[in-house]
Amino acid sequence: MPFGCKYGDAMPAKDIYHQTVKIALVKDGWTITHDPYRIRLTRGKNLFVDLGAERLIAADRDTEKIAVEIKSFTRASDMKDLEDALGQFVLYARLLIRYAPERTLYLAVTEEIRKTVFEEEAGQILIEDGIIRLITFDPTQEVIVRWIP
Repeated sequence: MPFGCKYGDAMPAKDIYHQTVKIALVKDGWTITHDPYRIRLTRGKNLFVDLGAERLIAADRDTEKIAVEIKSFTRASDMKDLEDALGQFVLYARLLIRYAPERTLYLAVTEEIRKTVFEEEAGQILIEDGIIRLITFDPTQEVIVRWIP
């Protein structure tokens, strides 16, 4: 369940970069459709991914839909932050496959975190093995830097 939520039934606390990522996605051509994006489970439980967004794909006039979980990695241990973010990412990704298969989940982190965490061995393995997808952003410029993969 999301950090800050009890039993998945309350709204989660927003990450410090929540608004920054929203602005960056809009600048990148996305429309924010959900803030947060709710995953409704049976028996009344809810989980919340930070954002839902979509954009028009001009070539086939269809929409691309994503869900974005934002993480700031503010603890003293980057590895502990990675463990927690990965657990949450895997849970949400599996639930989205079942309940919203049209959405692709991304983890949004600063470009600096990509360099310090996801260029290290553990982070690289997660990316190379297709376990995690990243959006990196510049918090000062409020822009998306890269999409991985």
